[in-house]
Amino acid sequence: MTLTSPPASPAIRSGMGASLRVALSKPLAPYYLVLGSTVMLTALGLVMVLSASSVESYAASGSSWAIAQRQAMWVVIGVPALVVASRLPTAWFRMLALPVLVLSVVLLVLVLVPGIGVSVNGNQNWIDIGGSFRIQPAEAAKYALVLWSADLLTRKRKLLHQNKHLLIPLLPVAAVVIGLVLLGGDLGTSLILMAIVAGMLFIAGAPLRIFVWLGAPAIALILFMTFQRSARLSRLQSFLDPFADYEGAGWQAAHSMFALASGGWWGLGLGASREKWGSLPEAHTDFIFAIIGEELGLVGTLTVLLLFGAMILGALRIALATDDLFVRFAAGGIVVWIGVQMVINIGGVLSVLPITGVPLPLVSYGGSALLATMFALGMLLAFARNLPGAREALAERGAARWRPRTLRPRGARTR
Repeated sequence: MTLTSPPASPAIRSGMGASLRVALSKPLAPYYLVLGSTVMLTALGLVMVLSASSVESYAASGSSWAIAQRQAMWVVIGVPALVVASRLPTAWFRMLALPVLVLSVVLLVLVLVPGIGVSVNGNQNWIDIGGSFRIQPAEAAKYALVLWSADLLTRKRKLLHQNKHLLIPLLPVAAVVIGLVLLGGDLGTSLILMAIVAGMLFIAGAPLRIFVWLGAPAIALILFMTFQRSARLSRLQSFLDPFADYEGAGWQAAHSMFALASGGWWGLGLGASREKWGSLPEAHTDFIFAIIGEELGLVGTLTVLLLFGAMILGALRIALATDDLFVRFAAGGIVVWIGVQMVINIGGVLSVLPITGVPLPLVSYGGSALLATMFALGMLLAFARNLPGAREALAERGAARWRPRTLRPRGARTR
């Protein structure tokens, strides 16, 4: 005789739903959603970078820890940056908008200068800073574009019903940033930058016809860049059928599928990946989600998706709860940035989208991406701290933490 648990009654389900709605409606809910998901994704990323890179790291340096140690160093730098950003007033971010954008453009120009810029996997998008360390200015450009666009649209809020004020100078400046990234050959990052611009226009209330006008040339540009380089074209063709060219362009996508399939429900166990032993290229960077699936199974991959979902939910609640238009634009831009990048990365790993070579935020190896993302999330935390009722709730919790507890006499009984 098989015993099964009875399904939860409608009253229990409605009670759970009501409790969840109450929890999410609290002033500090967005703050803890963003903070908790950030901490857990960063910690998971460190563990998985160590696991996924151990074989390649040992082969290159004689130490299984070398790559993971570099990632840990970037985390040590990124955490104070996140904490500082979370304490800054909103006015400071608005003041930083133009300087950060100018600095990003200068660095993107330097990437293209021979002797300064470094080519990796055919893309000229890195700057050597000594030793084995490099920075990728295109990662900072994502944050710069969000910040500057939010400030610009806020300053022009009374004129946004006119298309010329809605689009200028936003589109020309964005075109310069995206053009510089494309000149370096980084199509994946360019797609994210395009999505950020489209997202900012959507939040600003742009009419549908503008997206049609902008979408056509954007698609034409993407197709041109795809057909311009044979490697991109072969990736597109292998996306349709990875096993048609298994020994060539389909190798990475095919072995990503092998990793996910072999993981099953619970995975092979942490550190037990087979694909990281040279079969799956970029296992600790662009394809770390495949290693998570192989070692931690479907449960591990769903956990990652839930954590990103919590982060995006927290950011959306910040954007919807605030009365500050700049905060709404900036929080919405970060939602688009992280959400689109996550979808592009995981879509490529699952072979439902072409492989574009963008990292999984906070989880993949890479210092430039980690620092830019952590500072942006620190800004979100600063916004969350200033939501109606949040500052008072944080002050109350801080006071309660230091309030001495009432001491009961020894042996006293409580009911």
